[in-house]
Amino acid sequence: MAFRRFVRAFFGLIVLMILTACGSSDGGDDKLVVQFVPTNNDGTMEAKSEPFAEYLSEKLDREVEVTVATDYSTIVEAMDAGQVDIGIMPPAAYVQARDSGGAEAILTSQLGDYDQETGLPLEGERTNTFKGEILVRSDSDMTELTDLRGKTVVTLSPNSASGYIYPIAELREAGIDTTNDLTMTSVSDIPSELSAVLSEQVDTAFVFEGARNVFASFFTEDDLFEDLKVLYLTEGDIPNDAIAVQPEMDAELKEEIKTIFLNMEEDPAGAEVMAIWGHLGYEEAAESAYDTISTYTDKATE
Repeated sequence: MAFRRFVRAFFGLIVLMILTACGSSDGGDDKLVVQFVPTNNDGTMEAKSEPFAEYLSEKLDREVEVTVATDYSTIVEAMDAGQVDIGIMPPAAYVQARDSGGAEAILTSQLGDYDQETGLPLEGERTNTFKGEILVRSDSDMTELTDLRGKTVVTLSPNSASGYIYPIAELREAGIDTTNDLTMTSVSDIPSELSAVLSEQVDTAFVFEGARNVFASFFTEDDLFEDLKVLYLTEGDIPNDAIAVQPEMDAELKEEIKTIFLNMEEDPAGAEVMAIWGHLGYEEAAESAYDTISTYTDKATE
């Protein structure tokens, strides 16, 4: 009997050791997963994200994996499922994830500001918001928002603030039935939108303010400032990208991540990786600014 008790105790100890080892392995995995939405789908973003992963790994002294979201909804789903620890999130995608409990903004990005008359960058000026921009061909006879009635439009995802939500909401406020008065099609990136307007496949495109500057190098055969003009800038201001984390993340780790992002612009290596998204710096996030997106989303979907 004593021998049997010894055998049971021995094997019980072995099982306990195995379970403990497995638990330690799972619990000790401190890798962080970061995800962002690319501004274009030219296939280069995966390679460009590698220096960012290396940068964060060095600063945080832990493994960091950087992944590229296929679209706006992908990053929302990944944050909601807890598969991504840090999301560099377009504003409407952030609000969707925030409202479902999957994301908490720790910072807002700063972008270069633009002269709203010329569309050119304002040297040395930064902003934490931007406008939605409606572009048409320069030879178009359209001059105001209501001229879009009966026209063809190319948009981004319905989850895009500037590429869909804000223009649609303000068109409806102007009395245009966006379901019956417009013929709309959607694409996955802004260069495709611009190409569609340039080639006269559609009459207009919904993009973000400054898109002609950002994507000028993509069009060697066209001068975007000569060939396209701004028909309309949204009245509503759209908050910039959010740097968001899992709400349950350890408070100390949140502060460490926040500090790293805030110091990036002073670090040559950090400034280089920020350029992937065109970010110039970061500031404390104001949730009230993101609340306006919920108001616009309601208007665009009612």
